[in-house]
Amino acid sequence: MRSDAAASRSDGATMAQETLATTSRETGNQTATASPWAPLRLPVFRALWTATVVSNIGTWMHDVGAAWLMMSLSPSPLMVSLVQAATTLPMFLFALPAGVLADIVDRRRLLLFAQIWMLVAAALLGGLQVMGLVTPPILLLFTFALGFGAALNAPPFQAIVSELVPKGELPAAVALNSLGINIARAIGPAVGGGVVAALGPAAVFILNAVSVLGVLIVLLRWRRDPRAGTLPPERFFGAVRAGFRFVREVPAIRTVLVRAGAFFLFASATWALLPLVARQELGLSAGGYGILLAFIGAGAVLGALMLPRVRGKVSANGIVAGATVLFAAVALALAYLRNVPLLCAVMILAGVGWIAMLSTLNVAAQMALPNWVKARVLAVYLVIFNGGMAVGSTLWGTMASRFGVPLALIVAVIGLVLALILVHRRRLPDEVGNLTPSLHWPTPVVAQDPDLERGPVLITVEYQVPPNRAAEFVLAMEEMRHMRRRDGAFSWGLFEDTARPGCWLETFEVETWVEHLRQHERVTHADREVQERVNAFHIGADGPTVAHLLAPDRGALWKDTQP
Repeated sequence: MRSDAAASRSDGATMAQETLATTSRETGNQTATASPWAPLRLPVFRALWTATVVSNIGTWMHDVGAAWLMMSLSPSPLMVSLVQAATTLPMFLFALPAGVLADIVDRRRLLLFAQIWMLVAAALLGGLQVMGLVTPPILLLFTFALGFGAALNAPPFQAIVSELVPKGELPAAVALNSLGINIARAIGPAVGGGVVAALGPAAVFILNAVSVLGVLIVLLRWRRDPRAGTLPPERFFGAVRAGFRFVREVPAIRTVLVRAGAFFLFASATWALLPLVARQELGLSAGGYGILLAFIGAGAVLGALMLPRVRGKVSANGIVAGATVLFAAVALALAYLRNVPLLCAVMILAGVGWIAMLSTLNVAAQMALPNWVKARVLAVYLVIFNGGMAVGSTLWGTMASRFGVPLALIVAVIGLVLALILVHRRRLPDEVGNLTPSLHWPTPVVAQDPDLERGPVLITVEYQVPPNRAAEFVLAMEEMRHMRRRDGAFSWGLFEDTARPGCWLETFEVETWVEHLRQHERVTHADREVQERVNAFHIGADGPTVAHLLAPDRGALWKDTQP
């Protein structure tokens, strides 16, 4: 199963669980403190946690086997780096559609399909390698297929953890997930390298397929609670547009995405070129390469244990800057250092820097996301991550082929430093408001319930504002504009009545009546605070006047005119 994303050298799929594993808050709400081992008392969580650790070990074994096999089939730096590109490109292409599906369909069924897909792909690749039929294109094809399964798996897996444990035990569940992921990272590469050295790549491909079975069995036995809510699921393309609107209207999310793109594009050089350094520069076997990856895993475990204490003393932006500088130093050492014991120590630092960056970005994204849009926006984050890794891997592989591995790594180091300087003004928020639903909007007053799919819908809100406070009011309405558009409005406007000074009309449009009803479910406690600040400008006793207007249903009107 591809589930260890925040630290995988080539596996963008694994980003999903790292997102879960490094998040200790649920959408701005501070959860209660629980025993660090409490979630393991819950049978489903315990079974899934155990199966996932085993599956992640299989994933890391597969990664070692795929990289080493490509170096045997075609030692070109470009071909070796394309293994990573083929793994991360599917996440770039398919994570967003999978995220939308994870928000609108049964997540358990989507997870089951993804697991079966990956099991079949890994087993077929192992069988072809046993028969000696694997060529570089075939290896890249099956690597892409496994990445596709990972892309389907990642968003729903991110979204289910809060369904498995009580809210008070969520931080403990997150910590256990992080521990499990990094245990697999430390064990999988070393075991994979040994298996490749002893039995060949086919063995790790088959073992990876077997490792999926545990997760598949747990998901089959899990009886997920039915979807709550009275409204029908969103339409696919409407949900896609809603996700992009949310990203556009929330500065905190845009900051996370910019920071992520600036880092991953250049950090991908270390992951893409590490196999070449291990084999060509250091003369290591598959087992030696696996040991280098195991030290990265050990560093990630160390970083995961250190981060809670560091977060209490250093801001999110400070951690991001420190992690970037640390990873740049690792890439520089990789370009010149040829002493294996010292390089192993450097790989520990690589793990610390990687987990610090991924953890901080993931927490910042989760803090800014309400549940209704969580999977699809985190999928956008996965797209940025894997797009940067895929494009970067190809870029650094091409550069290494022409100018050598050391020069490619040095250019990546310069890029990391320059990117950090260029985006330093985009600061991650250290905290956000309460993003749980407030449900404080009253039910719309209607003479007759409209058809849910009828639209578009125009909503108007009339305010009476003292003329001497107009400037303050207009400034406050900027927050309202972002709120309306973020939750589903495709247009927004604010107008003053020329005949009645101080009379302001806010307008916004949504696509359908059901989409407006979803706005009622999406509004949060933080939104309520914004609305109360705006309403404080209104001088009427009964509050602003709200009206809902529907566009004519031309089809129904035409039928009524027929004899």
